[in-house]
Amino acid sequence: MLTIRRVFLIFCGWALATACAAQQPEPAARLTLKQAVQLAIQNSREIQAARLQTVVAQKTVGVDRSVFLPNLYTGSGYEYTSGFPLAPGGSLPTLFELAYNQSLYDPLAKGHVRADRERETERNINVDAVRDSVIAHTAASYFELSKVRHSLELLRKGRESAQKIVDATRDRVTAGYELPIEQTRSELSAAKIEQRIAQQENRSDELESQFRDSLGLAPDQPIELVDQDLPASAEQPADALVSEAISNDPGLKQAEAEQRAAEYILKGTRGSLWPSIGLVGNYSVLSDTNNFSEFFNKFQRNNVNAGVQIQIPIFAAKTHAAISEAQAEANAAALEVRSRRSQLALSVRAQARKVREVELNQDVARLELKLAQQSQGVIQAQFDQGRATLSELEQAQLDENDKWLAFLDAGFARQQAELALLQATGQVNRILQ
Repeated sequence: MLTIRRVFLIFCGWALATACAAQQPEPAARLTLKQAVQLAIQNSREIQAARLQTVVAQKTVGVDRSVFLPNLYTGSGYEYTSGFPLAPGGSLPTLFELAYNQSLYDPLAKGHVRADRERETERNINVDAVRDSVIAHTAASYFELSKVRHSLELLRKGRESAQKIVDATRDRVTAGYELPIEQTRSELSAAKIEQRIAQQENRSDELESQFRDSLGLAPDQPIELVDQDLPASAEQPADALVSEAISNDPGLKQAEAEQRAAEYILKGTRGSLWPSIGLVGNYSVLSDTNNFSEFFNKFQRNNVNAGVQIQIPIFAAKTHAAISEAQAEANAAALEVRSRRSQLALSVRAQARKVREVELNQDVARLELKLAQQSQGVIQAQFDQGRATLSELEQAQLDENDKWLAFLDAGFARQQAELALLQATGQVNRILQ
Protein backbone atom coordinates (compact mmCIF):
# COMPACT_ATOMS: atom_id res chain seq x y z
CA MET A 1 0.00 0.00 0.00
CA LEU A 2 2.86 2.36 0.85
CA THR A 3 4.58 1.54 -2.44
CA ILE A 4 1.43 2.35 -4.44
CA ARG A 5 1.06 5.68 -2.61
CA ARG A 6 4.72 6.52 -3.26
CA VAL A 7 4.36 5.75 -6.98
CA PHE A 8 1.21 7.86 -7.11
CA LEU A 9 2.96 10.82 -5.45
CA ILE A 10 5.93 10.54 -7.82
CA PHE A 11 3.60 10.49 -10.82
CA CYS A 12 1.68 13.55 -9.57
CA GLY A 13 4.95 15.42 -9.01
CA TRP A 14 6.17 14.56 -12.50
CA ALA A 15 2.86 15.68 -14.06
CA LEU A 16 2.92 18.96 -12.13
CA ALA A 17 6.52 19.65 -13.18
CA THR A 18 5.68 18.91 -16.81
CA ALA A 19 2.66 21.22 -16.72
CA CYS A 20 4.70 24.03 -15.18
CA ALA A 21 7.43 23.58 -17.77
CA ALA A 22 4.85 23.68 -20.56
CA GLN A 23 3.41 26.93 -19.22
CA GLN A 24 6.77 28.69 -19.09
CA PRO A 25 7.07 31.29 -21.85
CA GLU A 26 9.68 30.98 -24.57
CA PRO A 27 12.90 32.79 -23.65
CA ALA A 28 13.50 35.98 -25.61
CA ALA A 29 15.71 35.64 -28.67
CA ARG A 30 18.40 38.35 -28.43
CA LEU A 31 19.69 38.93 -31.93
CA THR A 32 22.44 40.94 -33.52
CA LEU A 33 22.11 41.91 -37.18
CA LYS A 34 24.52 39.22 -38.38
CA GLN A 35 22.79 36.55 -36.26
CA ALA A 36 19.44 37.49 -37.78
CA VAL A 37 20.92 37.33 -41.28
CA GLN A 38 22.46 33.91 -40.60
CA LEU A 39 19.17 32.50 -39.30
CA ALA A 40 17.29 33.93 -42.28
CA ILE A 41 19.69 32.25 -44.72
CA GLN A 42 19.41 28.92 -42.90
CA ASN A 43 15.60 28.98 -42.89
CA SER A 44 14.85 30.72 -46.20
CA ARG A 45 12.40 28.79 -48.36
CA GLU A 46 13.36 31.00 -51.33
CA ILE A 47 17.00 29.86 -51.11
CA GLN A 48 15.92 26.22 -50.80
CA ALA A 49 13.73 26.58 -53.90
CA ALA A 50 16.61 28.19 -55.82
CA ARG A 51 18.92 25.31 -54.85
CA LEU A 52 16.33 22.80 -56.06
CA GLN A 53 16.25 24.63 -59.40
CA THR A 54 20.03 24.16 -59.54
CA VAL A 55 19.57 20.42 -59.03
CA VAL A 56 17.03 20.39 -61.87
CA ALA A 57 19.57 22.14 -64.13
CA GLN A 58 22.22 19.55 -63.20
CA LYS A 59 19.87 16.70 -64.10
CA THR A 60 19.02 18.37 -67.41
CA VAL A 61 22.73 18.32 -68.29
CA GLY A 62 22.78 14.60 -67.54
CA VAL A 63 19.72 13.93 -69.69
CA ASP A 64 21.10 15.73 -72.75
CA ARG A 65 24.58 14.27 -72.25
CA SER A 66 23.20 10.72 -72.19
CA VAL A 67 23.24 10.53 -76.02
CA PHE A 68 27.07 10.41 -75.84
CA LEU A 69 26.98 7.52 -73.34
CA PRO A 70 26.20 3.83 -74.00
CA ASN A 71 22.44 3.19 -74.24
CA LEU A 72 21.23 -0.40 -74.11
CA TYR A 73 17.61 -1.46 -74.64
CA THR A 74 15.95 -4.84 -74.57
CA GLY A 75 12.50 -6.22 -75.25
CA SER A 76 10.52 -9.32 -76.04
CA GLY A 77 7.23 -10.18 -77.69
CA TYR A 78 5.43 -12.35 -80.16
CA GLU A 79 3.70 -11.49 -83.42
CA TYR A 80 1.56 -13.56 -85.76
CA THR A 81 2.72 -13.34 -89.39
CA SER A 82 0.72 -14.03 -92.55
CA GLY A 83 2.85 -13.25 -95.57
CA PHE A 84 6.13 -11.32 -95.44
CA PRO A 85 7.41 -11.00 -91.82
CA LEU A 86 7.31 -7.36 -90.89
CA ALA A 87 6.92 -5.69 -87.49
CA PRO A 88 5.50 -2.18 -86.91
CA GLY A 89 8.14 0.38 -87.87
CA GLY A 90 9.62 -1.76 -90.64
CA SER A 91 11.75 -4.10 -88.51
CA LEU A 92 11.56 -7.88 -88.30
CA PRO A 93 9.43 -9.55 -85.61
CA THR A 94 11.66 -10.95 -82.84
CA LEU A 95 11.22 -13.08 -79.79
CA PHE A 96 13.98 -11.19 -77.99
CA GLU A 97 15.97 -8.10 -78.94
CA LEU A 98 18.92 -6.20 -77.49
CA ALA A 99 19.75 -2.82 -79.04
CA TYR A 100 22.74 -0.52 -78.45
CA ASN A 101 23.42 3.04 -79.57
CA GLN A 102 25.91 5.76 -78.65
CA SER A 103 26.54 9.08 -80.36
CA LEU A 104 30.18 9.87 -81.11
CA TYR A 105 29.87 13.11 -83.03
CA ASP A 106 26.70 15.21 -82.96
CA PRO A 107 27.31 19.00 -83.04
CA LEU A 108 23.70 19.91 -82.21
CA ALA A 109 23.51 17.60 -79.18
CA LYS A 110 26.93 18.84 -78.03
CA GLY A 111 25.74 22.44 -78.32
CA HIS A 112 22.69 21.68 -76.18
CA VAL A 113 24.88 20.01 -73.51
CA ARG A 114 27.14 23.07 -73.34
CA ALA A 115 24.11 25.36 -73.19
CA ASP A 116 22.69 23.27 -70.35
CA ARG A 117 25.94 23.69 -68.42
CA GLU A 118 25.75 27.45 -68.86
CA ARG A 119 22.16 27.37 -67.60
CA GLU A 120 23.33 25.33 -64.63
CA THR A 121 25.84 28.12 -63.95
CA GLU A 122 22.99 30.59 -64.31
CA ARG A 123 20.99 28.71 -61.67
CA ASN A 124 23.97 28.74 -59.30
CA ILE A 125 24.24 32.49 -59.79
CA ASN A 126 20.51 32.75 -59.06
CA VAL A 127 21.09 31.09 -55.68
CA ASP A 128 23.56 33.88 -54.85
CA ALA A 129 21.07 36.51 -56.06
CA VAL A 130 18.28 35.06 -53.91
CA ARG A 131 20.64 34.88 -50.92
CA ASP A 132 21.58 38.56 -51.35
CA SER A 133 17.90 39.45 -51.58
CA VAL A 134 17.15 37.55 -48.37
CA ILE A 135 20.05 39.29 -46.60
CA ALA A 136 18.92 42.75 -47.72
CA HIS A 137 15.29 42.06 -46.81
CA THR A 138 16.25 40.71 -43.37
CA ALA A 139 18.49 43.69 -42.65
CA ALA A 140 15.77 46.13 -43.75
CA SER A 141 13.22 44.39 -41.51
CA TYR A 142 15.72 44.43 -38.62
CA PHE A 143 16.29 48.16 -38.95
CA GLU A 144 12.59 48.94 -39.43
CA LEU A 145 11.55 46.91 -36.38
CA SER A 146 14.20 48.68 -34.30
CA LYS A 147 12.99 52.06 -35.59
CA VAL A 148 9.33 51.23 -34.91
CA ARG A 149 10.12 50.21 -31.33
CA HIS A 150 12.02 53.43 -30.67
CA SER A 151 9.17 55.40 -32.25
CA LEU A 152 6.66 53.72 -29.95
CA GLU A 153 8.72 54.71 -26.89
CA LEU A 154 8.72 58.33 -28.04
CA LEU A 155 5.02 58.32 -28.91
CA ARG A 156 4.05 56.90 -25.53
CA LYS A 157 6.03 59.66 -23.85
CA GLY A 158 4.30 62.12 -26.16
CA ARG A 159 0.94 60.71 -25.10
CA GLU A 160 1.66 61.76 -21.51
CA SER A 161 2.65 65.27 -22.58
CA ALA A 162 -0.40 65.59 -24.83
CA GLN A 163 -2.71 64.54 -22.00
CA LYS A 164 -1.13 67.11 -19.68
CA ILE A 165 -1.75 69.78 -22.34
CA VAL A 166 -5.37 68.66 -22.70
CA ASP A 167 -5.91 68.85 -18.92
CA ALA A 168 -4.22 72.27 -18.63
CA THR A 169 -6.15 73.67 -21.59
CA ARG A 170 -9.43 72.39 -20.16
CA ASP A 171 -8.71 74.16 -16.88
CA ARG A 172 -7.89 77.41 -18.69
CA VAL A 173 -11.06 77.15 -20.81
CA THR A 174 -13.12 76.57 -17.66
CA ALA A 175 -11.48 79.57 -16.04
CA GLY A 176 -12.20 81.66 -19.12
CA TYR A 177 -8.55 82.22 -20.11
CA GLU A 178 -8.81 80.21 -23.40
CA LEU A 179 -11.42 79.75 -26.09
CA PRO A 180 -13.11 76.32 -26.42
CA ILE A 181 -11.41 75.90 -29.79
CA GLU A 182 -8.06 75.56 -28.00
CA GLN A 183 -9.38 72.59 -26.05
CA THR A 184 -10.55 70.95 -29.29
CA ARG A 185 -7.14 71.60 -30.84
CA SER A 186 -5.33 69.97 -27.91
CA GLU A 187 -7.68 66.97 -27.97
CA LEU A 188 -7.09 66.59 -31.71
CA SER A 189 -3.32 66.54 -31.15
CA ALA A 190 -3.72 63.85 -28.48
CA ALA A 191 -5.99 61.81 -30.77
CA LYS A 192 -3.40 61.98 -33.58
CA ILE A 193 -0.75 60.64 -31.21
CA GLU A 194 -3.06 57.75 -30.25
CA GLN A 195 -3.62 57.06 -33.94
CA ARG A 196 0.11 56.95 -34.63
CA ILE A 197 0.67 54.65 -31.65
CA ALA A 198 -1.95 52.22 -32.98
CA GLN A 199 -0.35 52.30 -36.45
CA GLN A 200 3.13 51.68 -35.07
CA GLU A 201 1.90 48.86 -32.81
CA ASN A 202 0.24 47.16 -35.78
CA ARG A 203 3.41 47.54 -37.84
CA SER A 204 5.50 46.20 -34.96
CA ASP A 205 3.29 43.10 -34.63
CA GLU A 206 3.44 42.55 -38.40
CA LEU A 207 7.23 42.86 -38.54
CA GLU A 208 7.72 40.57 -35.53
CA SER A 209 5.50 37.88 -37.09
CA GLN A 210 7.38 38.08 -40.38
CA PHE A 211 10.68 38.03 -38.54
CA ARG A 212 9.82 34.92 -36.54
CA ASP A 213 8.65 33.14 -39.68
CA SER A 214 11.74 34.01 -41.75
CA LEU A 215 14.18 33.22 -38.91
CA GLY A 216 12.53 29.95 -37.85
CA LEU A 217 11.59 31.13 -34.35
CA ALA A 218 8.60 29.98 -32.30
CA PRO A 219 5.35 31.85 -33.15
CA ASP A 220 5.14 33.62 -29.77
CA GLN A 221 8.84 33.90 -28.95
CA PRO A 222 9.84 37.44 -27.87
CA ILE A 223 12.53 39.15 -29.94
CA GLU A 224 15.18 41.47 -28.56
CA LEU A 225 17.22 43.45 -31.06
CA VAL A 226 20.66 44.89 -30.42
CA ASP A 227 20.79 48.51 -31.57
CA GLN A 228 23.08 48.42 -34.59
CA ASP A 229 23.76 50.29 -37.78
CA LEU A 230 25.26 49.13 -41.06
CA PRO A 231 29.00 48.51 -40.75
CA ALA A 232 30.95 51.53 -41.94
CA SER A 233 32.53 51.16 -45.39
CA ALA A 234 34.94 53.39 -47.23
CA GLU A 235 33.22 55.90 -49.49
CA GLN A 236 33.84 55.06 -53.16
CA PRO A 237 33.51 57.20 -56.28
CA ALA A 238 30.63 56.43 -58.65
CA ASP A 239 32.93 54.90 -61.30
CA ALA A 240 34.36 52.43 -58.77
CA LEU A 241 30.84 51.48 -57.65
CA VAL A 242 29.76 50.90 -61.26
CA SER A 243 32.83 48.76 -61.92
CA GLU A 244 32.15 46.68 -58.81
CA ALA A 245 28.49 46.27 -59.74
CA ILE A 246 29.38 45.08 -63.25
CA SER A 247 31.79 42.55 -61.75
CA ASN A 248 29.38 41.24 -59.09
CA ASP A 249 25.80 41.80 -60.27
CA PRO A 250 23.99 38.42 -60.41
CA GLY A 251 21.52 39.64 -63.01
CA LEU A 252 24.31 40.60 -65.41
CA LYS A 253 26.13 37.29 -64.79
CA GLN A 254 22.91 35.40 -65.54
CA ALA A 255 22.41 37.36 -68.76
CA GLU A 256 26.00 36.61 -69.81
CA ALA A 257 25.51 32.90 -69.07
CA GLU A 258 22.33 32.91 -71.17
CA GLN A 259 24.22 34.63 -73.99
CA ARG A 260 26.90 31.92 -73.94
CA ALA A 261 24.18 29.25 -73.93
CA ALA A 262 22.55 30.82 -76.99
CA GLU A 263 25.91 30.97 -78.76
CA TYR A 264 26.55 27.27 -78.05
CA ILE A 265 23.15 26.35 -79.46
CA LEU A 266 23.81 28.48 -82.55
CA LYS A 267 27.19 26.82 -83.07
CA GLY A 268 25.66 23.37 -82.61
CA THR A 269 22.78 24.12 -84.97
CA ARG A 270 25.22 25.25 -87.66
CA GLY A 271 27.25 22.10 -87.04
CA SER A 272 24.18 19.95 -87.73
CA LEU A 273 24.76 20.70 -91.43
CA TRP A 274 27.71 18.29 -91.16
CA PRO A 275 27.49 14.49 -90.76
CA SER A 276 26.81 12.91 -87.37
CA ILE A 277 28.50 9.70 -86.27
CA GLY A 278 27.36 7.07 -83.81
CA LEU A 279 27.87 3.46 -82.71
CA VAL A 280 24.96 1.04 -83.19
CA GLY A 281 24.48 -2.61 -82.35
CA ASN A 282 21.68 -5.17 -82.31
CA TYR A 283 21.19 -8.73 -81.12
CA SER A 284 17.91 -10.53 -81.91
CA VAL A 285 16.38 -13.95 -81.49
CA LEU A 286 13.99 -14.89 -84.33
CA SER A 287 11.31 -17.56 -84.64
CA ASP A 288 10.53 -19.45 -87.86
CA THR A 289 6.84 -19.28 -87.00
CA ASN A 290 7.01 -15.85 -88.67
CA ASN A 291 7.68 -17.56 -92.07
CA PHE A 292 11.31 -16.43 -92.42
CA SER A 293 12.27 -19.64 -94.31
CA GLU A 294 9.64 -18.95 -96.96
CA PHE A 295 11.04 -15.54 -97.89
CA PHE A 296 14.77 -15.93 -97.08
CA ASN A 297 17.26 -18.51 -98.38
CA LYS A 298 18.56 -19.26 -94.90
CA PHE A 299 16.99 -18.90 -91.45
CA GLN A 300 19.22 -18.17 -88.42
CA ARG A 301 17.77 -17.95 -84.94
CA ASN A 302 20.49 -15.80 -83.30
CA ASN A 303 21.58 -12.63 -85.12
CA VAL A 304 24.13 -9.94 -84.26
CA ASN A 305 24.66 -6.60 -86.03
CA ALA A 306 27.20 -3.95 -84.97
CA GLY A 307 28.86 -1.00 -86.63
CA VAL A 308 29.14 2.73 -87.14
CA GLN A 309 26.22 4.79 -88.37
CA ILE A 310 26.91 8.01 -90.31
CA GLN A 311 24.08 10.36 -91.19
CA ILE A 312 24.84 12.93 -93.91
CA PRO A 313 22.36 15.78 -94.38
CA ILE A 314 21.86 16.58 -98.06
CA PHE A 315 19.04 19.10 -97.85
CA ALA A 316 17.44 19.91 -94.50
CA ALA A 317 15.00 22.82 -94.63
CA LYS A 318 14.30 22.47 -90.91
CA THR A 319 18.01 22.87 -90.09
CA HIS A 320 18.29 26.14 -92.01
CA ALA A 321 15.19 27.46 -90.24
CA ALA A 322 16.63 26.36 -86.88
CA ILE A 323 19.89 28.21 -87.65
CA SER A 324 17.94 31.42 -88.32
CA GLU A 325 16.02 30.95 -85.08
CA ALA A 326 19.19 30.27 -83.06
CA GLN A 327 20.87 33.33 -84.60
CA ALA A 328 17.94 35.53 -83.59
CA GLU A 329 18.02 34.16 -80.03
CA ALA A 330 21.79 34.76 -79.81
CA ASN A 331 21.34 38.34 -81.02
CA ALA A 332 18.56 38.90 -78.46
CA ALA A 333 20.75 37.47 -75.66
CA ALA A 334 23.67 39.73 -76.65
CA LEU A 335 21.38 42.75 -76.71
CA GLU A 336 20.04 41.82 -73.26
CA VAL A 337 23.60 41.76 -71.87
CA ARG A 338 24.40 45.20 -73.30
CA SER A 339 21.07 46.58 -72.05
CA ARG A 340 21.57 45.08 -68.59
CA ARG A 341 25.08 46.52 -68.33
CA SER A 342 23.88 49.99 -69.33
CA GLN A 343 20.87 49.90 -66.99
CA LEU A 344 23.09 48.67 -64.14
CA ALA A 345 25.50 51.59 -64.56
CA LEU A 346 22.65 54.09 -64.56
CA SER A 347 20.97 52.43 -61.57
CA VAL A 348 24.15 52.35 -59.47
CA ARG A 349 24.92 56.00 -60.18
CA ALA A 350 21.35 56.96 -59.28
CA GLN A 351 21.51 54.88 -56.11
CA ALA A 352 24.81 56.49 -55.11
CA ARG A 353 23.21 59.92 -55.54
CA LYS A 354 20.24 58.71 -53.48
CA VAL A 355 22.55 57.64 -50.66
CA ARG A 356 24.18 61.06 -50.66
CA GLU A 357 20.75 62.73 -50.61
CA VAL A 358 19.40 60.75 -47.67
CA GLU A 359 22.64 61.30 -45.75
CA LEU A 360 22.07 65.05 -46.11
CA ASN A 361 18.44 64.57 -45.06
CA GLN A 362 19.60 62.81 -41.93
CA ASP A 363 22.04 65.65 -41.18
CA VAL A 364 19.17 68.13 -41.48
CA ALA A 365 16.97 65.98 -39.21
CA ARG A 366 19.83 65.76 -36.68
CA LEU A 367 20.22 69.53 -36.59
CA GLU A 368 16.47 70.05 -36.30
CA LEU A 369 16.45 67.63 -33.37
CA LYS A 370 19.37 69.48 -31.76
CA LEU A 371 17.52 72.78 -32.17
CA ALA A 372 14.33 71.30 -30.66
CA GLN A 373 16.31 69.97 -27.69
CA GLN A 374 17.89 73.36 -27.13
CA SER A 375 14.49 75.06 -27.43
CA GLN A 376 13.04 72.62 -24.91
CA GLY A 377 15.91 73.46 -22.57
CA VAL A 378 15.13 77.17 -22.87
CA ILE A 379 11.42 76.57 -22.15
CA GLN A 380 12.34 74.39 -19.18
CA ALA A 381 14.50 77.19 -17.75
CA GLN A 382 11.70 79.69 -18.29
CA PHE A 383 9.22 77.32 -16.63
CA ASP A 384 11.50 76.94 -13.63
CA GLN A 385 11.56 80.74 -13.36
CA GLY A 386 7.78 80.97 -13.70
CA ARG A 387 7.93 82.65 -17.10
CA ALA A 388 6.46 79.72 -19.09
CA THR A 389 3.32 77.65 -18.62
CA LEU A 390 3.07 73.90 -18.26
CA SER A 391 1.35 73.72 -21.65
CA GLU A 392 4.27 75.50 -23.30
CA LEU A 393 6.72 73.11 -21.63
CA GLU A 394 4.78 70.03 -22.67
CA GLN A 395 4.39 71.39 -26.21
CA ALA A 396 8.15 71.84 -26.40
CA GLN A 397 8.51 68.20 -25.32
CA LEU A 398 6.07 67.14 -28.06
CA ASP A 399 8.04 69.14 -30.62
CA GLU A 400 11.23 67.42 -29.52
CA ASN A 401 9.53 64.01 -29.81
CA ASP A 402 8.39 64.88 -33.36
CA LYS A 403 11.96 65.76 -34.31
CA TRP A 404 13.16 62.50 -32.78
CA LEU A 405 10.64 60.60 -34.92
CA ALA A 406 11.75 62.51 -38.02
CA PHE A 407 15.38 61.71 -37.19
CA LEU A 408 14.57 57.99 -36.83
CA ASP A 409 12.71 58.03 -40.17
CA ALA A 410 15.66 59.76 -41.85
CA GLY A 411 18.07 57.22 -40.38
CA PHE A 412 15.97 54.31 -41.65
CA ALA A 413 15.73 55.90 -45.12
CA ARG A 414 19.53 56.14 -45.19
CA GLN A 415 19.87 52.49 -44.15
CA GLN A 416 17.46 51.40 -46.89
CA ALA A 417 19.37 53.39 -49.52
CA GLU A 418 22.72 51.99 -48.39
CA LEU A 419 21.33 48.43 -48.41
CA ALA A 420 20.06 48.90 -51.96
CA LEU A 421 23.49 50.18 -53.06
CA LEU A 422 25.27 47.29 -51.33
CA GLN A 423 22.97 44.81 -53.03
CA ALA A 424 23.42 46.46 -56.44
CA THR A 425 27.23 46.34 -56.13
CA GLY A 426 27.28 42.77 -54.80
CA GLN A 427 28.74 43.70 -51.41
CA VAL A 428 25.76 42.94 -49.15
CA ASN A 429 26.82 39.32 -48.55
CA ARG A 430 30.42 40.25 -47.73
CA ILE A 431 29.46 43.02 -45.30
CA LEU A 432 26.47 41.49 -43.49
CA GLN A 433 27.14 37.76 -43.39
